[in-house]
Amino acid sequence: MSESLLSVGKIVNTHGIRGELKIVSHTDFPDVRFAPKARLILVHPESGEQVEVTVSAARPNKGMFIVRFAGYDNINDVEKYKGFELKVPKDNAVELPDNEYYFHEIIGCRVVDEEGQELGVIKEILRPGANDVWVVQLSSRKELLLPVIDDVVLDVDVQAKLVKVHLMEGLL
Repeated sequence: MSESLLSVGKIVNTHGIRGELKIVSHTDFPDVRFAPKARLILVHPESGEQVEVTVSAARPNKGMFIVRFAGYDNINDVEKYKGFELKVPKDNAVELPDNEYYFHEIIGCRVVDEEGQELGVIKEILRPGANDVWVVQLSSRKELLLPVIDDVVLDVDVQAKLVKVHLMEGLL
């Protein structure tokens, strides 16, 4: 079941005594995920225990979010959820504009060059600054770092799990 869920945050602590929780957001859409009446699934990181909750209120606070769930009005009700991950079903994903992709759509894609020569598989995505970098596991146990820019990434087909790239000089 957890493969069909997207991570949107993690509960790091309680806030006050009225059942509020400090959340580190892992989503680009916190205004959607933490909006009143939004439904979330709390998942224990080790046991996989799941609890469905509904957001009753949320507000940004020092790079995090302070969130209260409906029916949880006391610190004693929520303290046991510290460390739980916040998730939503994949079919509840926000529609992205053209040429933008979720990490889970890119990781695992095969990478080929302009001639169709297989290079490897994307295993990780780094976010160092100006643009993302896709880490491609090459067959030779080495890694290729691909900057996600128009000059390098020519075509992405998430249905076929295939990415076509132009290898600029110095990338290999």
